Amino acid sequence: MNTEQFQLILQSALQALPTLLGATPVTLGFALAAMLLGLPLGFGVALARLSHVGLLRGLSSLFVSFMRGTPLLVQIFVIYYGLPSLGVTLNPVAGGIIALTLNAAAYLSETIRAAILSIPKGQREAATSLGLNPSQTMRLIVLPQAARVALPSMSNTLIGLVKDTSLVSVITVVELLRSAQLVIARTFEPFGPYLAAALIYWAISSLLELVQRALERRFSRGA
Repeated sequence: MNTEQFQLILQSALQALPTLLGATPVTLGFALAAMLLGLPLGFGVALARLSHVGLLRGLSSLFVSFMRGTPLLVQIFVIYYGLPSLGVTLNPVAGGIIALTLNAAAYLSETIRAAILSIPKGQREAATSLGLNPSQTMRLIVLPQAARVALPSMSNTLIGLVKDTSLVSVITVVELLRSAQLVIARTFEPFGPYLAAALIYWAISSLLELVQRALERRFSRGA
């Protein structure tokens, strides 16, 4: 790469930067929405997998197996392009958020389930002996400790969601990657815009990693 080529790439990246930064809130919005919606859904799925009711265990296990065993891109296509054949039509934003939420919920449910199972059974027995019912035991004893165990994996899921939002560009959502593609369509210079988009994804992920470490330190002091 000579100096002229480097300057051309740098110039195209800088020219694309305002457009890409303008689309960054869309990327963050998709990731945060999927995380906030996926957490309670994942918690419900985790409880279903821990249930003594065979039907609940079976259905929740099937959901997790399907969502983890198929590509997210295919799930987006099924929801956005497939559901209209069943009479359910979604706009790109709703379709993207639903696909990301369901996918995140499957992974979060396994994280939550493993965290709950990591709490010694003796603590539940002690809570019962103190007169706490199962709901109180879960809320007051198990979940606060499970949250510390699950935090790193849940943070990694959020970071993964930020990167996975790039896939909703295939259903015309103008997020970070789609914005880079639109810039390239105008300038015919792919390297700079894609590089700028990659650096923005990297910066977001790095910032979230710093937040994760800070939360882990805080939880470890409170342990």
